[in-house]
Amino acid sequence: MLNPNEIEKLYEQYMPNLADLAHDGIVNVDLALLHELNLLDDLDQIKDDPEDLTQYFHVVESPEKVTLFNEQFDVWIVPKTEQDIPLTYVLIALNAQSKTSLEVVFTTAGVYNTPKYVLKVLQYYLLDMLETEATLTAIEKNQ
Repeated sequence: MLNPNEIEKLYEQYMPNLADLAHDGIVNVDLALLHELNLLDDLDQIKDDPEDLTQYFHVVESPEKVTLFNEQFDVWIVPKTEQDIPLTYVLIALNAQSKTSLEVVFTTAGVYNTPKYVLKVLQYYLLDMLETEATLTAIEKNQ
């Protein structure tokens, strides 16, 4: 696991080049995305699963952002204002095989720029990445 100073250096490398570094570019959270990810049905439900490892993060708060990190992920939640519109950027980096790579960047604005939406979409992407890593590991073991 990286220390907070190393995580801050990664953030400083990622921020100027978000659209180029993220695999799918910057994903805008809107009604179509929430529907596509199937997050509308249980948006108000809070899942309290003690086995959900996505709950276990170290947290570092600064005036600029909130940084969450654990052995698997580094996450930056960055509130910004662009053209007088408040929005939130969320960057998710995966720590795998002693290497950290920026995997997902999404942004919320307008009615979707609330903690409920930010955290729900964040949870979706973290769980999706965990499932993908587990599948890749299983494939590698079978070869």
